[in-house]
Amino acid sequence: MADERTAAAVRVLWVTEHYPPSQGGMAQSCDRIVRGLRAAGVEVDVACLTRRERPWAVARENGGRLLTAPLGEDPEHALRRLWTTLTAEGLTGAYTHVAGFGGTYSMLAAPVLARLLDAPLITLLRGNDIDVGVFSLRRRGVLADALRSSARVCVVARSHAPLVAALAPDAPVTFVANSVDTAQWRVLPSERARGIAWRAENVERGRRTIGVIGQLKNKKGVGFLLDALAASGHSGAFHLLLVGEVEDVVTRWLTERKDTVPHSFLPFLERYDLPGVYASCDLVALPSFYDGMPNVALEAAALGIPLLASDAGGLADVADDAIGYTFPAGDAHACRAAIDRAARADTGELARLGAAGAERIRRDFTPAKETAGYLAVLREVR
Repeated sequence: MADERTAAAVRVLWVTEHYPPSQGGMAQSCDRIVRGLRAAGVEVDVACLTRRERPWAVARENGGRLLTAPLGEDPEHALRRLWTTLTAEGLTGAYTHVAGFGGTYSMLAAPVLARLLDAPLITLLRGNDIDVGVFSLRRRGVLADALRSSARVCVVARSHAPLVAALAPDAPVTFVANSVDTAQWRVLPSERARGIAWRAENVERGRRTIGVIGQLKNKKGVGFLLDALAASGHSGAFHLLLVGEVEDVVTRWLTERKDTVPHSFLPFLERYDLPGVYASCDLVALPSFYDGMPNVALEAAALGIPLLASDAGGLADVADDAIGYTFPAGDAHACRAAIDRAARADTGELARLGAAGAERIRRDFTPAKETAGYLAVLREVR
């Protein structure tokens, strides 16, 4: 009852560059968090700083407003016009909190808006915001100002707290994990059938499929994984299924080894087109050098697929050897050893790891816990 009363008294201006219909994991996470807060009774007005060509608009949504602010070729004008729009809509005295959700322009605008609105600032960091931003000549100043202006900083990886402290030693930090709704996220019989059919057509009998899904770039450790796989002596035991935008260097590496590293490519897919892809996989690899808490890790584990993962960022908060094959980020020897363990595992071991992963996600990474974490932050920061 107390939480319901607290939520009812809260109105948040949520500033973000990542919100549907934008694609990708950050937009997906933003939408999930906003929907969870609105369902809990918090009024959330989303100021979407979009890079798409869209008209300026203020529209009613269930649980708040959507203020569409296209950045266009003059982002500074767009951010200043956003303040004019808030004023014209009579919203300048409405907000109890301002939240900045990821992205350079969101972090640039949110501290100023919080000061103008006389509301506390909550900064929600995603992986690249802090992992790359802390070392970026272009972004570091914006990041540092946002952190120092924040009444609370929320991170999706416990290991990000020291990076926050490096720029803003006095900024209070709260860890709130990402989530997946296991009641909705599942493989339908038709999707499983498609996965089986794809394997029969593309994967040689006896080989296991490793899914590598998302932004397939070297910074995500894809090249590192490929080198480790080749050095492990087990490349013939696996078939790589790469799904998403593939960097040219990765494509060239695979082309040069097409006879020794079996692989297939699929284009970027929307989230709800992925269950059939996951159903094709025996393992899902996340070899990141640094990361937030990837939705792919939660989605794969929730479907009972063991992870072949580094301990980068929030992966360390999700995965261990009880649900997959893990290794310290950037440790080539340990990565080869993890691949070796996966290659030698029997079907029963993979099934046990997958079942343990599905249970962990169902128990510990629920939308209810994620929403409760952010509600607690809103309650504490007044």
